[in-house]
Amino acid sequence: MTAWQAWRRLITYAETYRRLAIGSVIAALISVAASVAGPLLIGRAIDHMVGPGTVDFHSIGGILFGLAVVYAIGSFFGWLLTYWTNKLSYQTVNRMRDDLFDKLNALPLKFHDRTPHGDTISRFINDMDAVSDGMLQGFSTFLTGIFTIAGSIAFMLFISPLMTLVVLISAPISYYVARFITTRSQKLFREQAKLLGSLNGYAEETIGGQKVVQAFHYEEHTAEEFRRRNEDLYKVGVKSQFNGSLANPTTRLVNNITFTVVAIIGSLDIIYGGISVGDLSSFLIYSNLFAKPFNEVTGVLTQIQAATASLNRVFSILDQPSESTDAPEARKLVRKQATIEFDQVAFRYTPDRPLITDFSLTVPPGTRVAIVGRTGAGKTTLVNLLMRFYDVEEGSIRVDGTDIRSMTRDSLRQAFGMVLQETWLYGGTIRENIAYGKPGATDEEIVAAAKASRAHSFIKRLPEGYDTRLSTSGDNLSGGQKQLLTIARVMLADPPMLILDEATSSIDTRTEQLIQQAFLSLMEGRTSFVIAHRLSTIRESDMILFMENGNIVEKGTHDELLRLNGGYASLYNSQFAAV
Repeated sequence: MTAWQAWRRLITYAETYRRLAIGSVIAALISVAASVAGPLLIGRAIDHMVGPGTVDFHSIGGILFGLAVVYAIGSFFGWLLTYWTNKLSYQTVNRMRDDLFDKLNALPLKFHDRTPHGDTISRFINDMDAVSDGMLQGFSTFLTGIFTIAGSIAFMLFISPLMTLVVLISAPISYYVARFITTRSQKLFREQAKLLGSLNGYAEETIGGQKVVQAFHYEEHTAEEFRRRNEDLYKVGVKSQFNGSLANPTTRLVNNITFTVVAIIGSLDIIYGGISVGDLSSFLIYSNLFAKPFNEVTGVLTQIQAATASLNRVFSILDQPSESTDAPEARKLVRKQATIEFDQVAFRYTPDRPLITDFSLTVPPGTRVAIVGRTGAGKTTLVNLLMRFYDVEEGSIRVDGTDIRSMTRDSLRQAFGMVLQETWLYGGTIRENIAYGKPGATDEEIVAAAKASRAHSFIKRLPEGYDTRLSTSGDNLSGGQKQLLTIARVMLADPPMLILDEATSSIDTRTEQLIQQAFLSLMEGRTSFVIAHRLSTIRESDMILFMENGNIVEKGTHDELLRLNGGYASLYNSQFAAV
């Protein structure tokens, strides 16, 4: 996307706040009109100072009073311009942030799987701030610049067409000098924004995994890697800032040369009686006013270029294809027990690496299904396909006889309760986190769910009980306590079908034994899928699937698979060899 396309698209966001934009234009027009009227009055005042003892103080006093009024009006509308452009910029950027957040919620899971979280956060914060700064500086600068240039040209032509021609000749020279510099620095600003996102992503993942970093004595390596990335950002940042900053002094040099030539021509014109000293003074001020927008634009080019690079990064997410929408005729899945069928399902994450091929399975209502296998066998992928986080490439998955692609995603996902290996809690109270899946739940229901998940006892020991506020991601709780809260959250939602993906992996053995009975009662009468590496948690399952390379290689109950003495028996015995 070119710079022009990016800014034109940004303007479409600003069109929503048309009144602010129109008000800003009017304020800029009046402010500039006052600023260009001032030099003409100054010139008239100078012409009333003929010489020693011949100063017309009466006329000068009237002119100075008029000048004070003009500049007061200009200052007031200049303040209005600043206020309205600030409001316009921040409201526009806030709307973009809202759209960006909505877009992230609408993107398919594969985007989040493949994009570093730190880079996404950088687009939300750093890139949006850069857009805000660039828009704020650019909008007011370009708006006042256009009116200032037009007004200055009109008054300069009124005073001296010849000197005006000299000034106008300098304008394209300044433009092409600035363009020559900015076209070369724009690539560096894009690279700078990319490296900043990469650095944020690395910092985010390192901070999040600090325990592992310290456990493996990896501090020096991570610090060295961070310094390397930071040094790359520093080098590109210095180059981009240096190249961008060349535009302003270069155009000022052109303008100063023009100012000198105009002063010489004007002095000669005064000698020959063409213009007065006051006219030359006014013209020189107008030539400065004419050059001022060019200097200001080149002065903020660094911010504008950074904003352009950031706009491209933001729009690259907004232009990502959203998760396919539900078909107009899509039906809602009724929350009830249903038969689940996998019919010759095939799927791959990358085109050259098939994961699941010709997978078929029928799960009757109320069946407890355990899925086991070594890492990478495709266990979690089955859950992703069932929940439509990804769609199958071949075959179909049917619930209650209907292809899940013919159902609304919301109704399908609401029919399942999920407890994942990775706990997710947000910065609210414990009560709010448990009620996440059922916002209107009563206190009695919340407490009952906490008791059923064996979380009630530790919650009551906290200083504020259920009103205890969690830090971001619940870092003020242990891993086991966080997992208990996520289990309570699903118990409160009371879905007809369950998915437990390593749900007890963060819980110690004693706590696991305490909640195992709660899980059994929770799964009673419900279709349940349990993914587990700790095989002690799945011995009571109605059906155990042992998977390898995306296929079912063994199927049966715990006792049947042990008698088979295959892969499941080998895995089970390896865990309980000491026993």
